[in-house]
Amino acid sequence: MEPADNVSPRVARSQAPSSGFIRRAVIDVGTNSVKLLVAEVSGRSIQPVIERSEQTRLGRGFYETHRLQPAAIAHTARAVAGFADKARELGAAATRVIATSAARDATNSGELIIAIQTGSGLPVEIISGEQEADWVFRGVVSDPVFAGQPLLIVDVGGGSTEFILGEGDHQQFRRSFPLGTVRLMEQLPRADPPSAAEWERCRATVRNFLDQQVRPAIESELRSFASRAVQLVGTGGTTSIMARIELGLQKFDRDRIEALRLSREQVLRQRERLWSLPLAERKGIVGLPADRADVILTGVPVYEALMEQFDFPDLRVSTRGLRFAALMEEGEE
Repeated sequence: MEPADNVSPRVARSQAPSSGFIRRAVIDVGTNSVKLLVAEVSGRSIQPVIERSEQTRLGRGFYETHRLQPAAIAHTARAVAGFADKARELGAAATRVIATSAARDATNSGELIIAIQTGSGLPVEIISGEQEADWVFRGVVSDPVFAGQPLLIVDVGGGSTEFILGEGDHQQFRRSFPLGTVRLMEQLPRADPPSAAEWERCRATVRNFLDQQVRPAIESELRSFASRAVQLVGTGGTTSIMARIELGLQKFDRDRIEALRLSREQVLRQRERLWSLPLAERKGIVGLPADRADVILTGVPVYEALMEQFDFPDLRVSTRGLRFAALMEEGEE
């Protein structure tokens, strides 16, 4: 999702919520970016009003010391304050701030909480990996297109990746793993353009993680669906960008993104192209926001390896997930 607003045309004409709906907001503080969703909520129905993302790279320089850096904390707090103002401007009845991987792993998360509360006046909920995985699942399956089929939902974030296997409202497996785009980028420095040896190191790192950490945890659960095909669904920034690149979309278009099926061959071609180009040329790719042109290099390989190692023929993309479910849960409280 690009830094500019994604605004619902219907809502742009009016700031009053629709009859039977309540307007709420959630601000999601991730390892790579801060995201805002303001939506009209009624039960499990979420109608986005505006979606916005600002890259603050909270996880920059984090993984050696497990301490959030002062500049990253300050940038993140400013982004949250700006999004809180936007939510108030749009008439949100309540705004929820949630924080994920970097915040929960940091030894100085209290500094982040104080900075955000001071800047925005809002409390911060640092959610567990288990809670994050649960919300990712609930958000994705709020889309009726996925009813009646087993799903493996994967959300590759900046600091962690959530794997959830389930069908309908039932989750058979869910876990958050310490694998993420910013984490990998800091672990695997590379030249510009990256070299063949650097790609092989990234490929081996991701494959080994899936073989040693993910496969032992999930393989037996996947076998329980042996008589039925499990659909792989990606959610989060990486897969939305992959869909936009494939479709040549300058702007975010939920309907076109979610209608796409990315084949294994298309994912492979995207990764080969991205890893062959210097940063300046990647920034010119249609559909790839310039500020994501570095971190996309460690996102696409996770899906490529997952499709190859677990023999998934295609990848569906969902633009729903964590933030949708956070608003649904708030409405249930």
